[in-house]
Amino acid sequence: MAFFDDSNFYPDSSPGYLVRVIHQMGMAQLDALFAEDGLTAIQWSALVSMHFGHGGTCAELARHLAHDKGAMTRMIDTLEERGWVERQRDDSDRRVVNLSLTEAGRTIAMRERLKAIACWNGILADWSAEDIAQLIATLTRLRRAMETAPPCAA
Repeated sequence: MAFFDDSNFYPDSSPGYLVRVIHQMGMAQLDALFAEDGLTAIQWSALVSMHFGHGGTCAELARHLAHDKGAMTRMIDTLEERGWVERQRDDSDRRVVNLSLTEAGRTIAMRERLKAIACWNGILADWSAEDIAQLIATLTRLRRAMETAPPCAA
């Protein structure tokens, strides 16, 4: 049975709208937090994703972060110039360029991670541990549903 219809589907009740606005607000918070180190939230997301093994190439990283591949390549150029990321051609397939963090890249990714943890703990300070766990479970469930859902019909 369908939940949404003309009587209850508005921006403030749309999951897509709410997730997008929350994402934008969170990224703005992190952008401000990381600015003193010359880092943006999306750059940090790339660094920390690489640290945790999500994205050994620009294409994989772009897919993992739902980011444009061309923009990801330009961002990796910047991170490489700063000495935080290294590129290396794959020995078995010269077409593939593997990414890895430098020691400086690992250091800044983990230092900024502590700031992000403190930021989210501050935002969710009035929430119970159970409420936070439920939020994460619900968002994870939504993500899995979106990953496996067929394309929406017109």
